[in-house]
Amino acid sequence: MASIFNSLDQRDVLLASVFAGLSVWVIYKRYASKSTSLLNGAPKDTQLASQLTGKPPVATQQHEPGEWIPVPFNYPSVAPCADDPRSIKPIPYRPFKWGEYHVTMGIRSMAWDEWFELDDQFIDYHRIREHRLRTRGDRLVQVLPPTPGLVNGGFDAATELVQEMAEYLSRRYPTTYTVKRSEDVTGSGWYGLPSIKEITIVPVGKTYKVDAEDPMTLAGTLVQEDIAIMIEGSDGRYYLQAGAIVIPGMWRLQDKIGMSLDDIHVSGTVPQFESKLQLSMSRFFRRMPVDKPVTRTNYSLQIVAHPDIADPIDPNELSWAKTMKGDEEDEDNKPGFMNVNDSHGPTRQTSGGGNGNRFVITDLVNSTSAVDPSLVRMRVERQTLRRLPRTGAIIFGIRTYLTPLEDLASEPEVPGRLASAIRSWPEDVALYKARAAFESVLGYLDERHAGQVACGLISNSSTEPRA
Repeated sequence: MASIFNSLDQRDVLLASVFAGLSVWVIYKRYASKSTSLLNGAPKDTQLASQLTGKPPVATQQHEPGEWIPVPFNYPSVAPCADDPRSIKPIPYRPFKWGEYHVTMGIRSMAWDEWFELDDQFIDYHRIREHRLRTRGDRLVQVLPPTPGLVNGGFDAATELVQEMAEYLSRRYPTTYTVKRSEDVTGSGWYGLPSIKEITIVPVGKTYKVDAEDPMTLAGTLVQEDIAIMIEGSDGRYYLQAGAIVIPGMWRLQDKIGMSLDDIHVSGTVPQFESKLQLSMSRFFRRMPVDKPVTRTNYSLQIVAHPDIADPIDPNELSWAKTMKGDEEDEDNKPGFMNVNDSHGPTRQTSGGGNGNRFVITDLVNSTSAVDPSLVRMRVERQTLRRLPRTGAIIFGIRTYLTPLEDLASEPEVPGRLASAIRSWPEDVALYKARAAFESVLGYLDERHAGQVACGLISNSSTEPRA
C-alpha cells in the first residue's frame, strides 16, 4: 500500500480524500434527516449510521433537537406474571411521608416487568374506559399532525407504541392477552419476530386488528393507564402530540394537546415548577435513554358524591372529579381543583367568567361543615416514562389508584403519616391540592392514629409499626 500511495500525486490524494469525506457526509446527512416514521428499517439504518460514524449503536444518542435517529433495542426478557391478574390486589402505593414536604421530580428506576400493571380492578376500569371512549372519544383521544419546522406528528409514535404494548402485554400477562402475528418477513416485531396483527383481551372477549384500529384509541383500550406521547421539537422542547387521557380526574386533554412540557405545567399552576422542577425536568427529557425507563408517584385527596346520587357507571369519580371540579363540559374548566384570583384571593368562577383565573373553585371550598370521611378518596398516580427506540418519543403512562380514606385509616401507621403529610404542605401546595375542601378529616385521621398507638399497633415515639 505504501508504494501505491507514494506513486500518486499529492494533489490527487488530497482531492480523493476530500471527495470521499464529502460522500460519507452526504450519505450520513441523508440518513439523519429521514423521517422517524421508519418503523421497519430501524436496525439496518442504525447499523449504517454506526458504520459511517465509526461508533457502536447505543440506546441513547447525541442528536440535533427534533432529529431522532432510530436505535436498535431488544426489550429485556419479560417474565410471565405467575398469577391471574383477576386475583391480584392493587399495589398499595402510599407516596407520602412524615415531616417536611419537598417539591422534587421523585423519579426512580422502573423494572422492565412493571411497565403496565394489571390487577383485579381491570374489568371495572375497562368498563369505565370503554364507556367514555364510546361516548366522548374525540375529546379523550387526540393525535396531532406535524407542525412543519417545529415538531413531528404523533401518529408514527402511536403506531410504534401499540406494537410495543401488544408485545409486552402478551408476554407479561399471557392469560389476559393473546396475539396473532402477521406473515411479514421484515422481523419488525420483538426479537426479530413478525409484527402483531391481532390482539385479544381474553377476560372481555374482544379482539382488535392492530393495523385497522386507530393506534392511540387501541392503546387507551388495552390497559388501565392513561397515555401521553411527548415528542421533541426543533426548539429542544417536548410537545404533547398524542394522548389517550380517559380517566384524568382533574384535567382535560383538549386543554393541553399540542402544548410543550413547560407550558403544560405552567398553565396548570404546578407549585414551584419554575423554581424547582423546570430545568431538571427539561434536562431529564432531553437526555433520557431508551434503556432506562423510570417511574414516579404522586397523590391527592378528592371528595366523591354520596352513593345515593353517585354516577352508577363511575361512583368513585375515577374518570372525572365532578364533586370537586364541576361539569366536565364547562368551557371554563381548567386543571386543578381550585382557582386563585390574582387580586381578590379565592373566588368562585362562573361560566363565561373570563377573569384569567387558573383553577375552578366549587362550593366545597367555602363550606364550613365537616366532610364525611366515607366520601373521601386518596387518588394516587403511578407515572411511568419510557423512550421508544424507533421514533424517540417519550411515553408517559399514568395509572390511577383510588382508595377510600376509611381503608387507609385501618392500615398500620398510615393515618398518622397521612395527617402529617397533609399538614406539611406549603400554602401553594395546599391550594393546589385543595386542602381546604377536606381539612376536617385531619381530626378523623388523628383519632385513628391515636387508636393504633393505644392498642399497641404502633409506638407513640416511632413512625414504624411494631412487629
